[in-house]
Amino acid sequence: MSKQRVIFVHGMFLTGRSWERWEERFSRAGFDSVAPDWPGHDGLAAERRASPDPALSSLRLGDVVDHFAAIASEGPGAPVLVGHSMGGLVVQLLLARGIGARGVVLSSAPPNGVRSFAWSHLSANAAVLWPTSAPIVPSLDWWRGAFWHTGEPDAVRAAYDEHVVPESRLVGRGPLGAESAIDFARPRAPLLFVAGELDRIIPASLNRKNASAYRAEAGVTELIELPGRTHYLAGQPGWEEVADRSLEWIAAQA
Repeated sequence: MSKQRVIFVHGMFLTGRSWERWEERFSRAGFDSVAPDWPGHDGLAAERRASPDPALSSLRLGDVVDHFAAIASEGPGAPVLVGHSMGGLVVQLLLARGIGARGVVLSSAPPNGVRSFAWSHLSANAAVLWPTSAPIVPSLDWWRGAFWHTGEPDAVRAAYDEHVVPESRLVGRGPLGAESAIDFARPRAPLLFVAGELDRIIPASLNRKNASAYRAEAGVTELIELPGRTHYLAGQPGWEEVADRSLEWIAAQA
């Protein structure tokens, strides 16, 4: 019997390599784990920051969703989907299409119509609204403030050097348009939201709004909030607890 697949979907400014430890942990738990890159995100992070892929200027959220829909269709059975940040919204949109057996979203970006007016959220996302399509090349200071403001400087720098890449502004604008619209009453697979107490870019309050937007008839929708966690809750110290609680929930929904 083949193992059930789990597809990890990274968020903006990261690559599939950011899921390496999660892949190993889920593989040990009996899953066939993969963490593909978004289009324009492959290669070494430092090289990408020095020379962004020109394709990022036209990459849209819908392109990323289609990319992972195609990956999900390649193997046997419906995969488990785990996404972070904008990758969480990708998972929500895939589930809305009827793709995926279960979904776990960490600090998920909000679908169209779900809003936050928290200053940290607005300021961290301001760059996507600039009137240009040129890729965003994030600075270390911005990434620290938005993703992992509690981290030790050396650890934050190491994570930035290894994982952080340029990003498409058009993908970042995705939650503002129709390509991120979700029918919150449409039945779908079970979905778990995971929020970080100290998340600045996707505050815990926004995770609550996102989860509560779903109607009861959509299916199982649950949310857990983890104290002391930032937006980098999949990579900061203690990520093992986040992964294990996700695994426990996935098993409970089988």
